[in-house]
Amino acid sequence: MGNVHLLPQTRQLRALHTVVRDRHAPLDDFVRHSRRIIRLLLEAGLDQLPFADHAVTTPVGATYQGLKPAGKICGVAVIRAGESMEAELRDLYPGIRIGKILIQRDKQTKLPHLYYSHLPGDIADGHVLLLEPMLATGGSANAAIDVLLKAGVREENVVLIDFLAAPEGIRAVHEAHPHVKIVVSSIEERLNDNAFMVPGIGDFGDRYFGTTDSGVR
Repeated sequence: MGNVHLLPQTRQLRALHTVVRDRHAPLDDFVRHSRRIIRLLLEAGLDQLPFADHAVTTPVGATYQGLKPAGKICGVAVIRAGESMEAELRDLYPGIRIGKILIQRDKQTKLPHLYYSHLPGDIADGHVLLLEPMLATGGSANAAIDVLLKAGVREENVVLIDFLAAPEGIRAVHEAHPHVKIVVSSIEERLNDNAFMVPGIGDFGDRYFGTTDSGVR
C-alpha cells in the first residue's frame, strides 16, 4: 500500500508484540514494552520529515557531511490513546509542541464527532506527527486529519503514527487523504464484526492507562 511505512518486522519487534498482545500481560509489562515500540515508531516517523545538509567537524579534524531537521515540527495527540506517545516524543524531540484533538463516535449515528481541538497557532507552517495508536476503520483518523487540514496543514505534511492498523483503516485513510504518510508497527489481518482488529491488542488506551481489568476486547 502506498505511503505506508511498516517497521522492519524483526524478531525483537515480534517479541515486544508478543508481550503487549497477551491478554494476561500485567500493566507495567504492557506499558514498558509498548513504550519501546512507540519509540521505534516515532523514530521512523521523524525520518519521514524533511532534512537539510549540515556539515560538522569531527574530533579528528575531518568533515562529516551530515543532516539536520529542516522546518517546524509539532505533535498532535488524538485523546486519549494518542497521549501514550507524548512522553516518548518529548524525549526524542525536547521542546516539541503538542496539540490535542478529542474525537468520539456518536452512539446513534456511529460517525466520529469532534468534541475538542487545541492546536499550535502556527501549525500550518510545518509538519505534524499525528499520534493515533489504533487505525481500525479509519473514521477517527480521517476526522482528525480533517481538523488539521482546516487549520491549514498541508496533507503531505501529515505523518500518521499508528501502533496497529487494519487494512480497512489504511484504505479508508488513503482514499480520503492519499498524501498522508502512515507509520505503523504491524498491519493486522482484518476487523471483526465489532470493528476490533484481529489478532489485535484490545483497547489500547484502557490497557495503557490501566482503566480496565482485562485486555480482552
